Amino acid sequence: MTTADVLDHEPAGPDPVRPFAAYPTAALMAIATRPDVVFTRGRGSWIWDSEGRRYLDFVQGWAVNTLGHAPAAVATALHAQAQCLLQAGPGFYSDRAAELAARLAALSGLDRCFIANSGAEANEGAIKLARKFGQAHRGGAFEIVTFANAFHGRSLATMSASGKPGFERLFEPKVAGFPKARLNDLDSVAACVGSRTVAVMVEPIQGEAGVIEASDGFLRGLRRFCDERGLLLVLDEVQTGIGRTGSMWAHTRSGIRPDILTLGKGLGGGVPIGAVLARESACCFEPGDQGGTYNGNALVCAAALAVLDVVAAPGFLAAVESRSARLRAGLDRVAARLGLPPSDGRGLLLAIDLPHHRVAQDVADAARSRAGHDGVVPGLLVNPVRRKRLRLMPALDVGEAEVDEGLAILGSLLTRGA
Repeated sequence: MTTADVLDHEPAGPDPVRPFAAYPTAALMAIATRPDVVFTRGRGSWIWDSEGRRYLDFVQGWAVNTLGHAPAAVATALHAQAQCLLQAGPGFYSDRAAELAARLAALSGLDRCFIANSGAEANEGAIKLARKFGQAHRGGAFEIVTFANAFHGRSLATMSASGKPGFERLFEPKVAGFPKARLNDLDSVAACVGSRTVAVMVEPIQGEAGVIEASDGFLRGLRRFCDERGLLLVLDEVQTGIGRTGSMWAHTRSGIRPDILTLGKGLGGGVPIGAVLARESACCFEPGDQGGTYNGNALVCAAALAVLDVVAAPGFLAAVESRSARLRAGLDRVAARLGLPPSDGRGLLLAIDLPHHRVAQDVADAARSRAGHDGVVPGLLVNPVRRKRLRLMPALDVGEAEVDEGLAILGSLLTRGA
């Protein structure tokens, strides 16, 4: 979609103009440092604020909006489902939950599915499943080896499993049982394993660490390592799953299959949902072990099914790879001009380093703040994932013209005065 197309088809907002100060933002708990902007509507790769400024969104809710803002497929599915059934309750089957579980099992090659409300809840469920497996099959083993700089969520258990710097000081005491290895270092994994170990949990790409990849060789070695010792291999694909890296799952490039797989973010296309998938041999939950009031509700399952219909359609993932190549090539040209290394990542989960004199937050602020009140000059939303590193996570159906426009904005900002 070109700029002219966007201006011709701007979605209607709730108010013509409403300044930031008119919104009761002080009532929200201060859990993040947010800019003085209130977003009110979006379409595809574009999002508008309450004052009519528009932004090219290369964050997309932190890799949540698989098909961009307000995608027709998801909106239609939600509208239709809302008129049929919202939630039957976790103690009953619903048609949408059964269909979603079967679709995810078929796409992943795994056997069973627990539908959760978020990626963090999916990871919490995977931790519970692994510990139950340890009770049943490994003499009470409960430790799960995780990795430095990993991010698995913000519940107490998933924060404990994470290796995000700073988490170790929050909300003490933490949940015990998560020794930390180093990514791409099998010897460090072996050093963490003992008689109490039941599983290893890893992200194929550490997104919150700045888009750091687990190598294919490391993942294959980890699979062999777990098989040799009877350990479960848990793959956290909350950020990388559902086509984000150009294939349905990031781990398929390494040719392995996990025992447990977790999903979230892009599964709902903007609607909150998560899932735990597992091999039959790892499925040891009994009735009452796991649950949740909203788990598997028909509304979010309908949205997820609509997302899967699009992402699994012939040619869609090939288009993701094509857009990825275009975006990566542009980022690499900018990096080369600045004497920096090429971009990192796969698919439409990419990151770029910054020159020593630039700070990622400042660049992100400048990219956003260039948006004009006339609605013609757009801002750009990018994620300052680390102090010297920007992360880009556009919609999987981002257009070529939008990729080029984002590159032009970012390139201008980064090379100005370089």
